[in-house]
Amino acid sequence: MLSLRPRRDSTPATTKWHNKFEENLEQWPHLKELVQCYTTDWVKDDNKYGHYESVGPPAFQNQIYEGPDTDIETEMHLAGARRTKADDTTDDDLPSTSGRQFTDVASDSAHSNDPKHFGQSPLPAYEPAFDWENERSLICGQRVPETPLSHGLKISVKVLSLSFQAGLVEPFYGTICLYNRERREKLSEDFYFRHTPTETQNVRTSFIFAHHFNGHPLFFKYIFGTHYDRQNLLLPMATFLVKISFEPRGIFYLDAPSSSVCLLIQLEKHATEEGGVTPAVYSRKEPVQLTEKEKQKLQVWSQIMPYRESFAWAMVSLFDNSIGAVSGGSASPSSPLAPSISGSSHDGVFEPSAKVTLDGKLGYSSRSSVVVEISNLNKVKESYTEDSFQDPKHKIHKPVKGVLRLEIEKHQNDHVDLENLSESGSVTNDSIDDRINDSTYGKLPSNGLDGPHGSSSKWNSFDTKEISGNGSNSHGNPVTGPDDFQAFDFRTTTRNGPFLQLFHCLYVYPMTVSLSRKRNLFIRVELREDDNDIRGQPLEAMYPREPGASLQKWAHTQVTVGARVACYHDEIKLSLPATWTPTHHLLFTFFHVDLQTKLEAPKPVVIGYASLPLSTLAQLRSEISLPIMKELVPHYLQDMGRERLDYLEDGKNVFRLRLRLCSSLYPINERIRDFFLEYDRHTLRTSAPWGSELLEAINSLKNVDSIALLQFLHPILNMLLHLIGNGGETLQVAAFRAMVNIVTRVQQESVDDAERNHFLVNYVDYAFDDFGGRQPPVYPGLSTVWGSLARSKAKGYRVGPVYDDVLAMAWFFLELIVKSMALEKMRLFYHNLPLGEDIPPMQLKEGVFRCIMQLYDCLLNEVHERCKKGLGLAKRLNSSLAFFCYDLLSIIEPRQVFELVSLYLDKFSGVCQSVLHDCKLTFLQIICDHDLFVEMPGRDPSDRNYLSSAARVLVVLLCKHEFDARYQKPEDKLYIAQLYFPLIGQILDEMPVFYNLNAVEKREVLVAILQIVRNLDDASLVKAWQQSIARTRLFFKLMEECLVLFEHRKPADGMLMGSSSRSPVGDGPTSPKYSDRLSPAINNYLSEASRQEVRPQGTPENGYSWQRVNSQLSSPSQPYSLREALLHAQSSRIGASAQALRESLHPILRQKLELWEENLSASVSLQVLEITEKFTVMAASHSIATDYGKFDCVTAIFMSFFSRNQSLTFWKSLLPVFNSVFNLHGATLMSRENDRFLKQVTFHLLRLAVFRNDNIRKRAVNGLQILMRSSFYYFMQTARLRAMLIITLSELMSDVQVTQMKADGTLEESGEARRLRKSLEEVADAATSPSLLRECGLPESALLEIPEKMTENRWSWSDVKYLSDSLLLALDASLEHALLGSMMTMDRHAAAESFYKLAMAFAPVPDLHIMWLLHLCDAHQEMQSWAESAQCAVAVAGIVMQALVARNDGVWSKDHITALRKICPMVSSEISSEAAAAEVEGYGASKLTVDSAVKYLQLANKLFSQAELFHFCANILELVIPVYKSRRAYGQLSKCHTMLTNIYESILEQESSPIPFTDATYYRVGFYGDRFGKLDRKEYVYREPRDVRLGDIMEKLSHIYESRMDGNHTLHIIPDSRQVKADELQPGVCYLQITAVDPVMEDEDLGSRRERIFSLSTGSVRARVFDRFLFDTPFTKNGKTQGGLEDQWKRRTVLQTEGSFPALVNRLVVTKSESLEFSPVENAIGMIETRTAALRNELEEPRSSEGDQLPRLQSLQRILQGSVAVQVNSGVLSVCTAFLSGEPATRLRSQELQQLIAALLEFMAVCKRAIRVHFRLIGEEDQEFHTQLVNGFQSLTAELSHYIPAILSEL
Repeated sequence: MLSLRPRRDSTPATTKWHNKFEENLEQWPHLKELVQCYTTDWVKDDNKYGHYESVGPPAFQNQIYEGPDTDIETEMHLAGARRTKADDTTDDDLPSTSGRQFTDVASDSAHSNDPKHFGQSPLPAYEPAFDWENERSLICGQRVPETPLSHGLKISVKVLSLSFQAGLVEPFYGTICLYNRERREKLSEDFYFRHTPTETQNVRTSFIFAHHFNGHPLFFKYIFGTHYDRQNLLLPMATFLVKISFEPRGIFYLDAPSSSVCLLIQLEKHATEEGGVTPAVYSRKEPVQLTEKEKQKLQVWSQIMPYRESFAWAMVSLFDNSIGAVSGGSASPSSPLAPSISGSSHDGVFEPSAKVTLDGKLGYSSRSSVVVEISNLNKVKESYTEDSFQDPKHKIHKPVKGVLRLEIEKHQNDHVDLENLSESGSVTNDSIDDRINDSTYGKLPSNGLDGPHGSSSKWNSFDTKEISGNGSNSHGNPVTGPDDFQAFDFRTTTRNGPFLQLFHCLYVYPMTVSLSRKRNLFIRVELREDDNDIRGQPLEAMYPREPGASLQKWAHTQVTVGARVACYHDEIKLSLPATWTPTHHLLFTFFHVDLQTKLEAPKPVVIGYASLPLSTLAQLRSEISLPIMKELVPHYLQDMGRERLDYLEDGKNVFRLRLRLCSSLYPINERIRDFFLEYDRHTLRTSAPWGSELLEAINSLKNVDSIALLQFLHPILNMLLHLIGNGGETLQVAAFRAMVNIVTRVQQESVDDAERNHFLVNYVDYAFDDFGGRQPPVYPGLSTVWGSLARSKAKGYRVGPVYDDVLAMAWFFLELIVKSMALEKMRLFYHNLPLGEDIPPMQLKEGVFRCIMQLYDCLLNEVHERCKKGLGLAKRLNSSLAFFCYDLLSIIEPRQVFELVSLYLDKFSGVCQSVLHDCKLTFLQIICDHDLFVEMPGRDPSDRNYLSSAARVLVVLLCKHEFDARYQKPEDKLYIAQLYFPLIGQILDEMPVFYNLNAVEKREVLVAILQIVRNLDDASLVKAWQQSIARTRLFFKLMEECLVLFEHRKPADGMLMGSSSRSPVGDGPTSPKYSDRLSPAINNYLSEASRQEVRPQGTPENGYSWQRVNSQLSSPSQPYSLREALLHAQSSRIGASAQALRESLHPILRQKLELWEENLSASVSLQVLEITEKFTVMAASHSIATDYGKFDCVTAIFMSFFSRNQSLTFWKSLLPVFNSVFNLHGATLMSRENDRFLKQVTFHLLRLAVFRNDNIRKRAVNGLQILMRSSFYYFMQTARLRAMLIITLSELMSDVQVTQMKADGTLEESGEARRLRKSLEEVADAATSPSLLRECGLPESALLEIPEKMTENRWSWSDVKYLSDSLLLALDASLEHALLGSMMTMDRHAAAESFYKLAMAFAPVPDLHIMWLLHLCDAHQEMQSWAESAQCAVAVAGIVMQALVARNDGVWSKDHITALRKICPMVSSEISSEAAAAEVEGYGASKLTVDSAVKYLQLANKLFSQAELFHFCANILELVIPVYKSRRAYGQLSKCHTMLTNIYESILEQESSPIPFTDATYYRVGFYGDRFGKLDRKEYVYREPRDVRLGDIMEKLSHIYESRMDGNHTLHIIPDSRQVKADELQPGVCYLQITAVDPVMEDEDLGSRRERIFSLSTGSVRARVFDRFLFDTPFTKNGKTQGGLEDQWKRRTVLQTEGSFPALVNRLVVTKSESLEFSPVENAIGMIETRTAALRNELEEPRSSEGDQLPRLQSLQRILQGSVAVQVNSGVLSVCTAFLSGEPATRLRSQELQQLIAALLEFMAVCKRAIRVHFRLIGEEDQEFHTQLVNGFQSLTAELSHYIPAILSEL
């Protein structure tokens, strides 16, 4: 409501006019009006510019955005711990290198202060520096409150001391004023001071010196005695000087600092005694003290002589540093108020003295007081004038040897000071307290409303806040003390602005009196009412020089001693009567005085008089000259009287003087005086009844010059309004037109070009009081006269230019009407309203309201018309009309205002041009800003573009609600949200419009939606989702937009941590520019942030430091302020990339920016999560419209959550929601339709399981467990989930770096892989699971809870373990594959093995299984390992066939699979539904077709042919044939059979070959040494092509493994095949042991002692599938390396491999190794039996036909030749010599002996048979060979008979 503001009155109490002469002002209504205008308190409407108390913005927490390899959370905790330990706050404010400060980590509890919500509201995060004032100022035509004009600077001057070198015994007096050197004019009246010597005072003035010693003030007292010179006065620079005596201060006002403004100081002393001590003693060069005699003389004389003479002068420049600025060459002190106070070049001239207040504390810091010592006092030689100061030719007498010390202080003349000035122009502590007490009732103008009892408490004079001022201000040291003299500022009378105070006085400056003889002359000045009685008493009108004295009857000037031309520089000030008659005049009396004592004190003698009537003030001239009369006679003013007068100096005008009239009552302008006069006559009804003189006076106001008009603006407007309010129609119109003319002129001619001129604003806001209730209010008259003018225009009459003027100034008149209503309302309800109740709205009278409606209608038409022409005036008028309604809402019945608003909306309805559209928006914006938060009558938006322009308005409006201190209760917020809720429906209806908005506008709309939804209750919110499935879907599309538009992408620059090392920020269209992502409040926020952040030491907490921020903080390349940053960016073309723009910011700003973006992003995500949770809960009860089959709203939003960069607080909040969603909607979410969703979720959970931050990683583990729980219940098994997890793991492997480079250049497992392994292990860890769940905010029983409609608990830890192991297997395989890296090309065996492991690990997903098998197949083909690559193809075909058999789809059965398994044992025999379970979108059985199986079978066939394993080819083709049969593909069948024919022929060929066929060679390889890694101490069997010899494989393997050795290791090959004892090997050496091995047949007897001849066992075609191998190693037991047959033992080693050859890989690990030992005799028997068997085999083999004779003969010859040819120590003979002769024979057991003899006998018998067969087979050419064989046999028999005599009889 309206409240009183005490007038900010800087008129000194000394100058303020009081009606001293008790004149009756009733007979002068205009004077009464003027006095009223200047003296009553202002009435201000506090609500006019809106009143908004906001709650503080939320404090931002440091949000943590983690990347996979960052753990900022832990870093911050550690930093926090370090900080608390150190307890050191010195470097608190320094930003850390990372660009963020490690402070307040957003703890779990901190991320939401509201238990109902997950996080902070997004709106305060979007507008963290919401500045209501600033937002309003952006509205077109916004009104800005003006403060009543005040002067810019206030300077106080206090005289501290005066000292002379010679000593000081007589009193000195002086004046100080502000003086403009350049213009040579006085700017203020004089401030008088006196300085009495200490000895003449009874009480000595004491000074206290305080000097800081080691930080402790030491006080010691020094009492000035007589000897008081400059040396004593020089204090150290750090001294504080306080004079404990209350000297008055002079207070001067200045508009602005200027170098030409200075203090003019003039000193005077008692006039010098003739023959006494001359003033020359004070300027003697040699330092001589006054003698005692001189002192006494001076003391006595100064008590006798009351008149003074001028003594010295000085000028102190206030605002510049120039030295020697004062004439006369002696250096002036540098200006005290210059910027550099300290460090001045004058030694000891300046001391910045901080005032110590009475309670010993420092005074408030904005005061800058300076102690100035003025040592350049210029002694006055003869009479001087002020002009002569500047005259370069003017000679200056010797300078005075003395020092005047002043304390000069600058006060900012700010709001507080002015508010604190009371009526008297000064504030005392008492007056403050009194006024606080008063203000509880408030203070009403004493204008007919008596006593302020029972008033509404809203009527505070002003807030007590304002009184206390600067805190320290009201205690101890007020800005203005009770004795302070406030010098009147002369520019008040010439300033271009309205008079605001009442002053009415005259300054008289006698200048010179020119006489023909020398005199000691002084002048007395007095003011007389008439000239009738020359002895009559003058009026008491003279202002005294002593503070506090009352007005006096006369005043004296100085004495000019012995001068013909007496010069004066006194200022005599007198108070004037309100009106004066022709007889009021000034009387000057001239006296001569002798300056020596004869018998008595000297008496002055009158020598003449001069007079000056006041009526001449009207024609004020700058200088006046008067003659001097010798005598006074009665009626000396009148012409008659003058004839009788006698004049000095022949009647010449010898007396020159100046006058200065300062009056806000008496206008010098004649037209204004005429108007006032006619106004009086009209008011007192003394004028003629037709009143044409008044009309003329009113009309002539338009010709008044602008300065005069402005000065008397307030009273003139008041009087014109009075006439409009209650004059007749003619007068009303004339007054209205004159008023329009005046305000238009003021608007146009004043300096400021604001739309609302500040003089007029001040008038309406403060000064206009509608005659204080003495007369009826003015608004009915004003609206009538204006309305009739508007209607005339509307009817087409000519109304002249005044109409356009009144439209331009409409704001002024509308605000006047409103204030007039408010004043009336206040007076109506003032007396009869109980205390504390709000004033009810006022109902306007019907007639007045209709008049206002008509006027409003006419103005609306003008807006409409002029808008179409695009005139700027239309927009201003539109805003004025809006503010008119806004103001009326506080005053009159709101329904009446609604009528005006609906009139407006009707006018602007329908589709309109964009200009009109803007106008309408501005109108609504202004009205919505009102505190009443009225529910306006709703309307459908007719134009569809409203959203883009209204988005910002909406955000501002919601901010206003959100931060409003009155609306912080949940029920208030709910009510507001419900009011705005329909808006969401409108946006959903207009989605195309939304999609057309740019990103910034979209963000505004989305923030508004989130804010509304946040505060809604569930019952209201559910309505948004009940209409249709499509609409619900649109709502969630908006939510997804929120996540997209507010996603926080980490910048990848090094200063800001947390960005993944491998994800550079793309500067694509999605990467945000900071100014774009955030709301327009960013500038405020950052400037605020920067101010708070960098506070130089010592600045107070609450005050901002206005100094520039430290130079090291701001640099040209990194400006500290955002505005600079943006300008810098534009100038240097940085703007191209957001990243560059960010980097160009100052680190602290960047940190603030990060903090803001993070909080905004986090709060939006959390809000969307909260909405999603509510939605899922409501969907569970089927109370909303959504697609329950797919639940796509929720799945889409979850996919959006997971795929964006989210804050730690978000992940913490997400898990409970995730859990509840799967609890409520598991069946839907786990259905086949949601495969894509599940796959995404599993992918992101695995991705999060890699994170270094434990909090996120553990939540990912829990998330995986929740999925597993759901799959137990809804899939009944985990196969499908396993397939999904394995698929996503394989996808993740391409994103995650599983290896990292070690220092030595080799690869090792990365942290990410280790963390993933840890997570997968934790998933299956039953022991730690409860604590993990608890940590993540879930109940411990979360995994065991049974969903609705389910009965039994299906959770199984063993299944989970199996699942976890499958994933770990896949991880390990991927890791191993990655670790091979560069070795891949070199070590093909390892490469093939890693592909094989991958294939096996990903086996649950057919697609991946097949993919890796095909990779393996390719790898083998590159190595030309045809058999292995063929096996891969068979495995792939097997997978496809199994899936087909499981689906009953195709031509094969389980038997076919069994057949296939014989070729490739890896093909599983189980026919399971795994392949079907593994069907996931993009993966699965759709690719598993008969054709693909046939394709891979044919590939296998081709590869087996290349490997020459033809028997496999036959089996494979037999699997293909059924397909072609079922399809009747006869051509294909024919081809197949042809191929079969070829295959069987090839097999026959292999068998009939005399050289047995081998498809491969096999070698055992043992690895020993830690550099082999996993291979260490393992044995493998390698399958190599058949042409690879032992030397080849040795070379190949040593080449591969030598490259793996480092400097500390060497590679050795063990040359034999003995058993290796690994522990006995030399450390630092790696060993390879390579041995050729033979494959073992399925039915072979390995215990037989016979030697193995491989060709013997390959009798027929059989599958060449081997899984056992053997090798024989000879050894001796006597330690010799080699011995004879009798010592030679044999070890047979049999190796069992894992799987059989040909396998999917080239080498298989040895799983089992067994060995047998044969003694030497067993060896010998075995050798003989082997040969016997070979011969018998050859003899007994059946032959198919006689044609086979040739090959048989050849093999028989070969065997016989080896058996019967007699050589020394060879074969049979050597055995006999070894075992049957001598000592060895005695060692043999009899059984062994018999076995040996039996074997020998059998061998010889078979040889005999063979020779006979040979004879049958040979032809002529072999006869000779046969004879040799026979001879050999006979001689062998003879040899043997020595050992075995029985042999002869046997043969």
